[in-house]
Amino acid sequence: MLADDIGDVLVTNDSATILRSLEVERTAARVLVDLANLQDQEVGDGTTSVVVVASKLLRRGNDLVKAGIHPTTIIVGYCSALKAQGGRVAHQEKSF
Repeated sequence: MLADDIGDVLVTNDSATILRSLEVERTAARVLVDLANLQDQEVGDGTTSVVVVASKLLRRGNDLVKAGIHPTTIIVGYCSALKAQGGRVAHQEKSF
């Protein structure tokens, strides 16, 4: 349930709608909102999954930075993981 400044109430379980309603200032939060909006525009579904996966990647990346690993090294690792998955994600998308 969401309530705006003038008291209008919206009841929804659609994460894209909820995220669009948020006023976010932090960069990481803005990335999550933008990802959810893009997913909603492109596919129309799966916004919660996108936010959950991206949140986990951001959280783990933050843990690695706190452990002293340079952000560039983390990004290179994420890019390597994307290449290593060998297009399986894109293949799964086409199979539906």
